[in-house]
Amino acid sequence: MAALTTVLVLLVNGCTGTASGPSNGGSEPAPGRRTTISMPIRQYVALGDSFTAAPYVPTTDLADGCLRSNGNYPSLVADRLDIPDFTDVSCSAAQIRDLGKPQRTFRGTKVPAQLKSLTEQTDLVTISVGGNDFNLFGNLLQACTGLRVVDPDGAPCTDQLTRKGVDPTAQIERIGKLLAKAITEVRRRSPDSRILVVGYPRITPTDGTCPRLLPLAKGDYVTAARVARSLSLAMQAAATSTGVGFVNMHASSRGHDVCSKDPWVNGRFTDQKAALAFHPFARGMRAVAARIVSRLE
Repeated sequence: MAALTTVLVLLVNGCTGTASGPSNGGSEPAPGRRTTISMPIRQYVALGDSFTAAPYVPTTDLADGCLRSNGNYPSLVADRLDIPDFTDVSCSAAQIRDLGKPQRTFRGTKVPAQLKSLTEQTDLVTISVGGNDFNLFGNLLQACTGLRVVDPDGAPCTDQLTRKGVDPTAQIERIGKLLAKAITEVRRRSPDSRILVVGYPRITPTDGTCPRLLPLAKGDYVTAARVARSLSLAMQAAATSTGVGFVNMHASSRGHDVCSKDPWVNGRFTDQKAALAFHPFARGMRAVAARIVSRLE
């Protein structure tokens, strides 16, 4: 996730291996039968980063460098609601700024600004972006995991970020403001659309550790959990301030973190048949899709 580009390259090239935790074979109930809602959706556009694109879940388009899966939650929602005009422009490593300008992917290709896919006829938009801004996720998943050996029982990453003057709280506040501006622009381009901001599922547990799957020092688990919760709250605040809906996946994924018996997010080892390292499994995508469909119903 440099902003996510550097980390994504690291994960793709350096973290391949066997699946990091319980297999994705057990399942959150699939979206299942098609659903009819009171106001049928005819044009749906999905905006977001790699937690929307869902690399390796299961069949992934590698051509443009966005690592977009055909099993991600936008695809599941479109299928469940039988949406005739569906566009998924989510792209791995995307930041909020990439909604409004072309993004250079980790493969060196350039993809158009995601907002260009919106029209006045768009009647559903989902947005999940912000974790890559200011290298928020990158600091936690690259820097922090590399520092565990320094002080496994302490908080070496938290200490290092403090020494460098990195303030995740201030960064998250800025992310919330940027996201609110982006939502306002979505509304301008698609004034009659229903807009849902989709939060991130949990990576770290509320209690306990699992260093094989998530190699953080004990104290840094606390920092990572606090950052994830703060980001969810900032995304919710951005949604509320702009009058759009919020799908709280941080709350919904309690008990489904990397360390759990039923993880919705992969650990440190990429499995090209299941999920990129530190990214959602198929069952995590099904869980998000189910909650979006429930919200629309």
